[in-house]
Amino acid sequence: MKATEAKLLAFLKKSPQFVIPIYQRTYSWTEKECRQLWDDIVRTGTNDAVSVHFVGSIVYIEEGLSQVSHQAPLLVIDGQQRLTTVTLLLAALAEALGDEEPVDGFSTRKVRNYYLLNPEETGERHYKLLLSQTDKATLTSIVAQSEMPSAHSIRVQQNFELFKDLIASCKGDLTAVCNGLAKLVVVDIALNRDQDNPQLIFESMNSTGRELSQADLIRNFVLMGLEPTLQTRLYEQFWRPMEIAFGQEAYNTHFDAFMRHYLTVKTGDIPKLDEVYEAFKGHARAIGASDQAVEPLVKELRDYARYYCAMALGAEVDPELKLAFHDLRELKVDVAYPFLLELYHDYASDILGKADLASTVRMIEAYVFRRAICAIPTNSMNKTFSTFTKALKKDRYLESIKAHFLGLPSYRRFPKDEEFERDIQTRDLYNFRSRSYWLRRFENFGRKERVSVDEYTIEHIMPQNDELPSAWRNALGQEWERVHETWLHTLGNLTLTGYNSEYSDKPFGQKRDMEGGFKESPLRVNAGLGLLDTWDEDAIKARAKKLAKTALEVWPSPSLPAEILAEYKPKTPTKESYSIEDHPHLSTPALAKLFGAFRKEVLALDPCVTEEFLKRYVAYKAETNFVDAVPQAKQLRLSLNMPFADISDPKGVCKDVSGIGRWGNGEVEVKLGRVEELPYVMGLIRQSLERQLGNDEAA
Repeated sequence: MKATEAKLLAFLKKSPQFVIPIYQRTYSWTEKECRQLWDDIVRTGTNDAVSVHFVGSIVYIEEGLSQVSHQAPLLVIDGQQRLTTVTLLLAALAEALGDEEPVDGFSTRKVRNYYLLNPEETGERHYKLLLSQTDKATLTSIVAQSEMPSAHSIRVQQNFELFKDLIASCKGDLTAVCNGLAKLVVVDIALNRDQDNPQLIFESMNSTGRELSQADLIRNFVLMGLEPTLQTRLYEQFWRPMEIAFGQEAYNTHFDAFMRHYLTVKTGDIPKLDEVYEAFKGHARAIGASDQAVEPLVKELRDYARYYCAMALGAEVDPELKLAFHDLRELKVDVAYPFLLELYHDYASDILGKADLASTVRMIEAYVFRRAICAIPTNSMNKTFSTFTKALKKDRYLESIKAHFLGLPSYRRFPKDEEFERDIQTRDLYNFRSRSYWLRRFENFGRKERVSVDEYTIEHIMPQNDELPSAWRNALGQEWERVHETWLHTLGNLTLTGYNSEYSDKPFGQKRDMEGGFKESPLRVNAGLGLLDTWDEDAIKARAKKLAKTALEVWPSPSLPAEILAEYKPKTPTKESYSIEDHPHLSTPALAKLFGAFRKEVLALDPCVTEEFLKRYVAYKAETNFVDAVPQAKQLRLSLNMPFADISDPKGVCKDVSGIGRWGNGEVEVKLGRVEELPYVMGLIRQSLERQLGNDEAA
């Protein structure tokens, strides 16, 4: 490696050409980073006391430091964003400058011939900077002042226009801009391909500007070290199609999430979003993806990316599946994608039929919506879906999915019809996160000709004005305030209309009979409203009850015959039965009160918590044991089922018992001797429970 400090413009002038390798990310600086660079340049250019402004490093590969051909292009490892942005600024500046030089060396001709072009070269060698793919054609058209390509790079074009606007705001005085550009300094770092490891250097760079995404790091990890011919083929055959499938904007916003879901499918673990790159490296090494074996890995990534784009980005072509995925997206249930990727893979491999895939997507939709309506906490949803594939029996695919849903424990349960039918009648659905979703699903259920709900607005039949008109108060009766507060935003009182402003807070009879009123409404959700004489609590409850029955069909629960469901229930060995009487310490005056308070608090943590008396201790379980209580003469010795390194214990009362023989599960031990200690200890126990339940991030 050879590193030297250099003026950026001089560095550009002397270098034959910079080429961005295909494995590098596309240009990604936003207006924020461009404005920051502009402000730095103008500030530096107006301050004579500042001689230089450092903007980072440019790292590139030479074939060999001693025999380098001065005409060979330099392959940029780090610094693409700064090089591209300065080039865009120089291109905009060249358009604004004329033959006059506000600062020596800055005229249109000199800026173009020194820093943007190689005037004596032709073809691609004519340009100082060559980007990759879409960015390449857009930048060369800007520098050549030719027509912009139809599929142009959004970021490159937008930032070029930004610099043109900023230069125009200078009203012809470009001295500060030119001076500031002349003061920009970089560290010029030349690597030797035979002696330096570009990947390690790339990872260790602390560059200014936008952080590399996890996807950027993964692409470079996969492609950077390969032989150039193989690198080009894998990029063009597999990676570039992924970038195109996502699109320029979605690639930046969705690709990291996709990689996380892919790794969850492949490893069974859910990596943190900012640790996806490290998880991918571990996965690649675990499967032995060497230079020779990297192609199957990249091909698999491309296949799974296609599945993801079909489901998450609306790229599905089959109409039935496309609609099912659209409805699921509206519920924002990203945590289901690891499971869905597995399903789609099997669908694409002809293991799972289209009808069964569509049924499963609808089942997931119903599961998520029912749980939201029944106000079941969303923690553990990610764990539910990340481990779902373990329950699949692929010779009985749909049956095994139904059985697993029906066998989920209480806090992860698929709400039964009675619970869902009851709660949907009283839930506040107006402030539900996806209110257009549930109304659209109601309206279009069973329709072959679908209604676009977006053309309508939500109507409160009983108005939501705090000051109800007297006609409404009379219609609702003496308890109108209670009725209004209780039922205003509920299922029975909400509907769709194209006449919201006309309805206003008119009496029900006028809303019913006016032009475009309920009597004339073609919408199914308004069926029956035109036949009613009044709108009061009984009418609201009656309509809610009717719609709730429909909801059972729109979001159905899975069902299986009892004898088939019994086949899926785990076979548990018969265990000896124990009770509190088998623990004599718990009946002593010293411990009975303490244990009574302890068990009450633990069982109140979550409805899913169960208590089981064993021979040596008392176990409290969600998925499995999260705290075990061993009764001793004067205290409870508690075992928390979690790694000691993960416990947050400001008071330092926990003990690391990993590797030590103890009754109970886990690495954390804490003793409870007095009721006064219970609040703090419960905080420790809650950590163990929450770790087991998991944290849902998107449902």
